Order: sequence, then C-alpha cells, then structure tokens
Amino acid sequence: MEDSEPDEVDKLKAKFMSAWHNVKYSWVVRTKTNFSRNSPVFLLGKCYHFKSEGRDESASGCIDAAASTETVLCNVNQFRKDFITRIWLTYRREFPQLKGCTLTTDCGWGCTLRSGQMLLAQSLLLHFLGRERPLQDMSEQLGSPSNKKQTLKLNPVSTTSEDEKLHRKIISWLADNPAAIFGMHRLIELGENSGKRAGDWYGPAVVAHLLRRAVEDAVEPELQGITVYVAQDCTVYIADVIEKHLQAIGSGIPKSSDKRAVVILIPVRLGGEKVNPEYKEIVKGILSLEFCVGIIGGKPKQSFYFVGFQDDSLIYMDPHYCQSFVDVTTKDFPLESYHCPSPKKMSFSKMDPSCTIGFYSHNEDDFEKIIDEVTKVLNSPSSKEKYPLFTFSRGHARDYDIDKLCTPKTDSAVQPSETQRRKAERLSNEEFVLL
Repeated sequence: MEDSEPDEVDKLKAKFMSAWHNVKYSWVVRTKTNFSRNSPVFLLGKCYHFKSEGRDESASGCIDAAASTETVLCNVNQFRKDFITRIWLTYRREFPQLKGCTLTTDCGWGCTLRSGQMLLAQSLLLHFLGRERPLQDMSEQLGSPSNKKQTLKLNPVSTTSEDEKLHRKIISWLADNPAAIFGMHRLIELGENSGKRAGDWYGPAVVAHLLRRAVEDAVEPELQGITVYVAQDCTVYIADVIEKHLQAIGSGIPKSSDKRAVVILIPVRLGGEKVNPEYKEIVKGILSLEFCVGIIGGKPKQSFYFVGFQDDSLIYMDPHYCQSFVDVTTKDFPLESYHCPSPKKMSFSKMDPSCTIGFYSHNEDDFEKIIDEVTKVLNSPSSKEKYPLFTFSRGHARDYDIDKLCTPKTDSAVQPSETQRRKAERLSNEEFVLL
C-alpha cells in the first residue's frame, strides 16, 4: 500500500499542474509588435523593406510619394501574408492520453518539442510547396491580417486544390494524436529511448535527434525523398550529408527527381550561461539565408521558434498558447489555430545560448551553396570570435573516429579506460546541449 501512495500523489500533482498550465497558457495578452520603417525585416531568408524610397520634391512629387507609400503598404502586406502562412504549433489540451502517463496536454513542458515541430513543418512546406507557393495560394484563405475578425477565419473556398491538400496533410502529420507520425505522441515515444518522459524538459539538441528518428521511421510514400541529418560536436560532415541525399534517391525516388532533400540540424551553444553578443551578427546572417528554416531556441526555460530578425531583435513564433485539441481526421478540419495572427520580437541579448539551427538542402547542388554561403557568414569580418560557431568538414564522421586514430587495436588493456572516457564524454555532451 505504501508503494502505491507516491504514484497517487504524483498523479494528483500532475493533474493539478496540467489544470494550472491550461488556465495559465489559455490567456494571451495581445501586444502589438512594433516594426521600424527604417530597417529591413528578414523572414526565413526573405527581405522586406517598409521604408519609403525615392521621394521626389518636384511637381510630380505627390504622385511619386503616393506610389512609394503604396509600395511600402504592399511590402507590409506581403510580410504579413508570408508570416501567417507559416505553420504554428502550440500547446494543446484534451488530446488523447499520452502513453505511459495520464497527461492529455503538453502545457508547461512541451514548448521545445513544439518549436521543433514548427521547424520541421517549414522544411516540409519548402519540400512540397516551395518558398513562394504557400504565400500565393494560402494567403487568401487565411484572410487579411489587417482585419482582426478575418485574421484567423478561413474564407469558403474549394478544397480540391492540390496545394491545400498538401498543406493539410503536413498539419495532420504534426497533429496531436497517436497516429500522427511527427505528433507529440510519437515524439514522446521516441524520447523514451533518450531517458525522457512526458512532462520532462526537452533541450534543442534532444529535439533535433527526435525529429531525425521520426523522419527516418516514417513509411509514408511522400516522405521517402526527405531525411534529416544532425551535426556532431558542432561539425557538419560533408560526405555524410551527401550520403543522406543519395540514401533518399535509393529509397525509390528517381535520380532525376527534385525530391531528394536533407534537413540539416546543427545543435550549437552561443556562449556560457548567457549568450555571447559576438554571435549576434552570425545568427542574423544565418537567418537571412534562403536555405535557413529557422532556429529552435528561446530564452531560459522558454522555447521559441526563431524565424527572422529586424535590427537587433529576433522575430519568433511562440508555442506558449494553450489551444483546444483539433481532430484532423475530420474532413476540412479548421486551420485557423495552426496559423499565427502576428509575429513577436525579442532582443538578441535575452536569447538562451543553447539552440539548434536548421537548413533545408534540396539536393547536392543546394548543399554546396549552403556550405559556401554559411561559411561566409561564419567567417565574416563582423565576427570577432576566434573559433567558428560550427564547421563543415570533408569526409565522414567515422573518418575522424578518435578510437581508430588513437587506440592501438592490439592493446586490449586500454579498452576499459577508453570506454569510460567515451561514456564521460557522452554525459558531458548531454549536459552541454540541455537548457
């Protein structure tokens, strides 16, 4: 009887905390995010200008000024449409019970998993629809952001569009039910292999590996042309990424297909206990690249999905909003709760140093461009850091195996100490990546 009492206490505690978090995160204070007209805004590699350019004080100045203002308004509207068509994943409540516990919500603990889901969602949008098509085809359905009543209300349109079907399918893969291949239930199940349970805190690096496993295990035919690579010790091994591209081809995808893609995830640390300000320009440079699919990061104990910046402020999507469960198995399920009505901004100085950077490599040619462009950012004159945030290395990770280079094969006496060293190194890495 005494052995069962702690379990009952834990269950009551879990129920109380779930109820408290459901209430806490169901209330959102809608604050207006201010953007400067004098600085460009970057959103997932696209640049938007809100500043009036080329005003002429001549007799025709009024016409030129009006045209300039119209251009600014067009750019602002394009930015809003671009942002609102990104897939937004937040806390949910009343979804099917998670395996091995009584939790039916991820409020208060699942924000890093949600940030990872959003990064994967952006990768899938790029993979299936490209960068422009979601903006062109979905923006009208999501309504005009300038009208609050229409911001999250879909207009009645035909549901036969192939793009919309793909858009809905991506959301269904990320939904909160046990059948969803990238949903919360699946990620929690995969997390058990890393010693994680529902209700635990998940760091950005752990989430990167969970996403990799989830994509590798996916059996859907549409997903056989995409895979995930996670960098080791802040190093991207070029031959391993190319091998990932080739593995995708070998999975039944024709070599001429344009569906051979790798999502590259790079867990990094931007300083010690606090973020190093010297990394600010590097982070901004990375977010300005067209290949970047965002950053799983945040501030201490709060994870966000960083998608852009203006000046020294990061633009992000916030998962800390508890919404009701949506049954995506129903026909034409509502989409409004999967699209954020407005962006948020945060000073770079508040960023937690632990994060995971994401890139989408469409094919081997794209990967070469990623190497060139990212290397320029990492080695830019504005970077005062002696060592780069991460590196690209030729060859495979196994080519640099310490055991092969340093341990004689015939000397079995050193094996126990080597095993202990590797175990200690692994534990040290785990402490390094967790928030």
